[in-house]
Amino acid sequence: MDMQLKRGLLDVCVLAAIKDEDSYGYQIIKDMKPYVEISESTLYPILRRMEAAGCLAVRDVPHNGRLRKYYHILPAGLARIEQFAREWREIVSIYQFITREGEAHE
Repeated sequence: MDMQLKRGLLDVCVLAAIKDEDSYGYQIIKDMKPYVEISESTLYPILRRMEAAGCLAVRDVPHNGRLRKYYHILPAGLARIEQFAREWREIVSIYQFITREGEAHE
């Protein structure tokens, strides 16, 4: 898969993982696992990039004597998910064109 495409897909997947509820790194990985494998070394740069882009906010919460970073989606992150959903319809259409089989060609 094209690396730029995969990067964009992972960005949206991470945003979708925290869309309904604030979460932290390990939980995000766990929530995504049934759909896509993502490592910590991939996740944390995405989270930093999304924070810098204004798509999410971070807060520290004490947990077992340590601080755990919780991520919260912002309006720009929700807008990015909506933008992806619109773009996905076009991608599906292109896929259907590329993989059409058994059609009569004139």
